[in-house]
Amino acid sequence: MKKSEALDRVRTVCRTRHFAWTTEQAYSQQVARFFDFCAAHRDLDTPEARVRGWLEDMAPRCAAKTQAQALNAVVFFYKQVLEKPLGELGQWSKARIPRRLPVWLSPDEMRRLLALTSGTRGLMFELYYGCGLRLMEGVRLRTGDIDLGQRLLTIRGAKRDKDRTVPIPHGLVPRLGEHLQRVRALWEADAARGLPPVALHGGLERKYPNAGREWVWFWVFPSAKISTDPRSGIARRHHAHEDAMVKALKRATQQAAIPKRVTMHALRHSFATHLLMAGVPIHTLSKLLGHESIETTQIYLHVLPREVAATPSPLDLLRDSSAVVPMYALPAADASRVLPFRVTAWPPPQRPPPALIPRFACRAPAARQFRPGRGAISSCRKATQYPATSTSRSRRSLSRFLRRCRTKRCAL
Repeated sequence: MKKSEALDRVRTVCRTRHFAWTTEQAYSQQVARFFDFCAAHRDLDTPEARVRGWLEDMAPRCAAKTQAQALNAVVFFYKQVLEKPLGELGQWSKARIPRRLPVWLSPDEMRRLLALTSGTRGLMFELYYGCGLRLMEGVRLRTGDIDLGQRLLTIRGAKRDKDRTVPIPHGLVPRLGEHLQRVRALWEADAARGLPPVALHGGLERKYPNAGREWVWFWVFPSAKISTDPRSGIARRHHAHEDAMVKALKRATQQAAIPKRVTMHALRHSFATHLLMAGVPIHTLSKLLGHESIETTQIYLHVLPREVAATPSPLDLLRDSSAVVPMYALPAADASRVLPFRVTAWPPPQRPPPALIPRFACRAPAARQFRPGRGAISSCRKATQYPATSTSRSRRSLSRFLRRCRTKRCAL
């Protein structure tokens, strides 16, 4: 199969399966690189050997996620396009994807950043931060997705093609109303000029060819210029380009002198971290972020300043003997469970020895007396000889024995 024919079939299958435009571009580029590698290494006779050699060849020169994307693209090409699934690849140099902590901004840094933005870009930055949006979720918003009366924002077709609803901040409601009035004037001007309708997702454009002319389908943040649709070739108005948002955020970060690598996703990380700092339950936060698993949201627990910065350093305790170790901002009842004493000096006092479990005897009448088994008696003897920190097995045997004594109405 020729390279051009293979790329055409990859694009056709991607559009049939309703893949995103960025996914179609990425898969096409990786399949093109795979064909170039196969043309330069004709000694590899089997598909598995070609794929394994290609992945090992790119491993020293690319990131781990790039290699994973290349593997997904070539597996998709063989399984979905050629309908010939690959066999076992065997041993090959697979790069490990590191798990990085998210970059987020403190409340003071966020105020400085938002103060340097104004107009439509400033409104978009505040909406991204106030609602925890991803990059493409914000630029693809439609006017019908905003309910200012209920303060609800519906995000449709997000990651994994899932929908969710998030609250709109109170301070953005009047500004969004004024912005939508300006956008409606632009929509009316486009209709007067006879421009083609805006693009719709999936097969809606074929089923409802005039639906794109309605106000509810118009972009909340439309582009200032008319551009050509890369798939249909129709010249019409699209949403604002995501690269413009990235460049505007980079300029604002430099002006605010924030010494961090701030991206559009850092606003989403800041949204999640600040809500956890404010006491929002992590299950509620997981729904607002659109995560499938609570484990994905738990990564923000590792960057909370209450848990990290509140931990004392032994170097500070050595230099200042009067330093007081904080109780990790826990309530008094919870703090007593974590530490039985408050550390006021270094080294801290020793933990008091645990109390021994008192001996007990069965004083039930002879007619109702219950004799435990040999295993329970030996476990109870061990429990009386050792402190409360004995093995869990002895504890379980003791609890079973006590439960059976209560059943037989034994008096302890």
